[in-house]
Amino acid sequence: MSVQITDAQKWLILVAIIATGYLLYLLAPILTPFLISAFLAYIGDPAVDRLQTIKFSRTLAVVFVFCLMLIIGLCFMLAVFPLIEEQIRLLLTRIPVMIDWVQSEFIPWITQRFGLQPDAIDLGGLKQSLMGHWQTVGNVVGKFLAKVSASGQLIILWVSYTLLVPVVTFYLLRDWDILVDKIRELIPRRYETVTVKLVKDSDAVLAEFFRGQLLLMFAQAIFYSIGLWVVGLEFSLLIGMTAGLVSFVPYLGVIVGIVVAGIAAFMQFHDVVHIVYILVVFGMGQMLEGMVLTPLLVGDRIGLHPVAVIFAVMAGAQLFGFFGMLIALPVAAVIVVLLRHFHEQYLNSNFYTP
Repeated sequence: MSVQITDAQKWLILVAIIATGYLLYLLAPILTPFLISAFLAYIGDPAVDRLQTIKFSRTLAVVFVFCLMLIIGLCFMLAVFPLIEEQIRLLLTRIPVMIDWVQSEFIPWITQRFGLQPDAIDLGGLKQSLMGHWQTVGNVVGKFLAKVSASGQLIILWVSYTLLVPVVTFYLLRDWDILVDKIRELIPRRYETVTVKLVKDSDAVLAEFFRGQLLLMFAQAIFYSIGLWVVGLEFSLLIGMTAGLVSFVPYLGVIVGIVVAGIAAFMQFHDVVHIVYILVVFGMGQMLEGMVLTPLLVGDRIGLHPVAVIFAVMAGAQLFGFFGMLIALPVAAVIVVLLRHFHEQYLNSNFYTP
């Protein structure tokens, strides 16, 4: 059914979109914890619905899923964050050693091969700067805690995130289906069919990324970290997590992982054997992704194009900061669905057809 929108309604919609964007810009600092809670509730709602299908009550299912999410979050914060911070500090202490090796081994080799002047590449200034500041830069947690202690605003922000997010997540998770039904009831009846279709298409795009791709990224990060740890690489967790996080772009995670891990392995072991081990780890990771993880976690659902994901995150960060990064992908998903809808209408319009 085709829905005709008058010019006055188009201007009203445009004004509403602009006003909403400006209001979000003004309220971005306080909306972030609520948006995080909405994201967690959106992720957890399908699990709650599945538990309800096996005779769990809504409240009991919400309590179970909420506790599971809380345990996973706490374990990640208490176990993984300190390890990552320690590896970052270790990396910063090793950078001067790496620079020494580059100056004594790599630069003479490359100058001899390509006929460059021996003093064409000078890393001495960089080394001195790092030697003077690595301790200050490395203690990320200490600096953060010091700032929090000195700023009442940051204390309030920290308390709001640690207390408000779990509370709001629980209530949103409990009332998610009710909220969706209430919002649907507010849609004008003549626009309901088209609006519901667009919302379902947007949900399919978001579900592919949030509920599928994020799990895929997390699984790859764990696999790469364990594999590099087995190889004996010092920065296995840091490199594995990085490769997993950037794997939302096809092949970018494995390329970044191989390059960074290969350089780190050569710096640490000074042989080719461990680089072969690195290639084996990422090759097995790609096989696991293609044959098991992607069919299981993502399937055949249509998601955002990788370029659209990168642009959306960068644009959101530029316009609204951290809050913009959080809303970037949902907004991008809606825009993609709307563009597909308008493209379909255009192909069926009298303007396009002869």
